[in-house]
Amino acid sequence: MLLRHLKYLLAVADHGNFSRAAQALHVSQPTLSQQIKQLEESLGAELLDRSARLVRPTDAGAAYIEYARKVLRDLEAGKRAIHDVKDLSRGTLRLAMTPTFMAYLAGPLIREFSSRHPGIRLSVFELSMGEIEARLADDSLDLAIAFTDVRDPDIECEPLFVETLSVMVGQVHPQFGREEALTGEELAGLPLVLLTKDFFTRTCIDDYCREHGIAPTVDMQANSVSAILEIIRHVPVATILPQATASQERRVHAIPLRDGAPQRSAALLRRRNAWQSAASVEFIRTLSRWCENLA
Repeated sequence: MLLRHLKYLLAVADHGNFSRAAQALHVSQPTLSQQIKQLEESLGAELLDRSARLVRPTDAGAAYIEYARKVLRDLEAGKRAIHDVKDLSRGTLRLAMTPTFMAYLAGPLIREFSSRHPGIRLSVFELSMGEIEARLADDSLDLAIAFTDVRDPDIECEPLFVETLSVMVGQVHPQFGREEALTGEELAGLPLVLLTKDFFTRTCIDDYCREHGIAPTVDMQANSVSAILEIIRHVPVATILPQATASQERRVHAIPLRDGAPQRSAALLRRRNAWQSAASVEFIRTLSRWCENLA
């Protein structure tokens, strides 16, 4: 059995078709079929059900494919380990954040890290919580900054800080510059633009309103933090976002809530027991320093 046998098997399983898998691998279909047959003969088991139009793994194939994927992930991690340079003169880091953290956290963190280690090639992704868990699990991410409500037991979750949400308004809003906290009744009367319901931040907002008996006036929804910030800069509506999102540069003002405020816990996520590159370790140090400055 050779490494290419595993790659060929996974390609057929992922594409469900020998022809499409052969195209993706840049090999002929007969060559691909022959290599899969060799693998099956060496294992003494049929791995693929070819009887239907869509090629599917057999029960034995499904079990074997799970281990094959892990082997390829570990080999890729080993390749990165070989190329990892401890003095951080070069290397790579694959980092993800959920959208609300990306809005205010990515800039200062990446500025500090890159200024210290310009040789590290960063790949930064804005992803949902579900996408982050999936990509950590399949080793296409090194680290992520997201929330503590992790579902996958193979993902390690290290709490970082507690974040407070506030009402945000732009300069065009009549409440811009207000320092006095808003009551629940006042909040209910404000036309709002909020993140869509598939965002964890929106879940925090909805839970807060339900607990305080507030029926919010949601006039608009958007699936982008930057879009919401742009809207409130030009339209006299309010939003609810992390307090740190507000700044003079953005011309956005945060107004506190009288009955406490929605909160959520930020966390550093990584695959449990995964190999950590020197770049990952150094980024975690940078993040820790940033969190200490919040205290």
